[in-house]
Amino acid sequence: MNFTETLILALSAIWAHKLRSFLTLLGMIIGVTAFMVVLSLLQGFNVYIDEKIAGIGSNSFTVMRFNFEDFKDTDAISAAQRRNKDLTFDELEFIREHAQLIDKIGAKANPNTRELQRSGTILQDVSVDGAEPIISEIENLDVAEGRYFTEAENNNSMRVAFIGSEVAKKLFPFGSAIGEEFTMQGIPYRVIGVQVEKGSVFGIPQDIFVQLPLKTYGSNFGGLTRSRGLYFKAMPKSPQLFNDAVEEARTLMRTKHKLAFGEKDNFGIFTPDAISKLRTSILGPVFIVILAVPGIALFVGAIVIMNIMLVSVTERTKEI
Repeated sequence: MNFTETLILALSAIWAHKLRSFLTLLGMIIGVTAFMVVLSLLQGFNVYIDEKIAGIGSNSFTVMRFNFEDFKDTDAISAAQRRNKDLTFDELEFIREHAQLIDKIGAKANPNTRELQRSGTILQDVSVDGAEPIISEIENLDVAEGRYFTEAENNNSMRVAFIGSEVAKKLFPFGSAIGEEFTMQGIPYRVIGVQVEKGSVFGIPQDIFVQLPLKTYGSNFGGLTRSRGLYFKAMPKSPQLFNDAVEEARTLMRTKHKLAFGEKDNFGIFTPDAISKLRTSILGPVFIVILAVPGIALFVGAIVIMNIMLVSVTERTKEI
């Protein structure tokens, strides 16, 4: 029997058993399609997360009171709260004076939520924080309108504000927000800048915020207490020096805290790589479970195909 006769025989068998052929094809389509769709979605989600992490700042790192390990369980959290002290301006100045590989470093304060008011319009649950002017360069802020605040405005605790695009739209819907005022806890603030629309990161909106000069934030909100504690953002002199700059910052912080050799850090340093590793450790098992679902569909499809083939072989055996 040559190839042509074999092909004709196969097509005849398919045509003679339409339902069986359809079920075989359906099993293959469902299994393979389900697997490919889920795999594509997971790959797209990974790309999305990587883009968002890069948008947070791929060439900067953050020095904070806690690190990832401090949140692994309740005992670790309690121990870290006793061990890790709030960061201070003394530590910031120490790094500024002694760092050789860090180009820029500045302080920010943890945010709080507040209510904004203007001409009868009330905007609730707005994230409010404080920052030093150098932060705009470290975070490479995109200004849609106006400007960021200056050193003079920070040093004099001026009541000026840099706001998100959504805040500008809701409080000033009929014109430019620059030069206009809103009140927060009865205190007026003048808008000097609006950030370019950012959308959201991991479902958290990035356009509903008010950022004040750090000293304004401290003086108008009862001081930089634990709930408004400091953290530092830094940028190396070049991307090639990133890891060395991180280690330099760690060494300087350990020196300032007088930690002995081998003693655990009582602070945390967050880098984009560390966030990516945390992402992998959290989402890795989730991805495996998700992939198991189309894997089951593929397995069921294989069983369907196997049973149909078994029926075909049984029929052929009887004919022989």
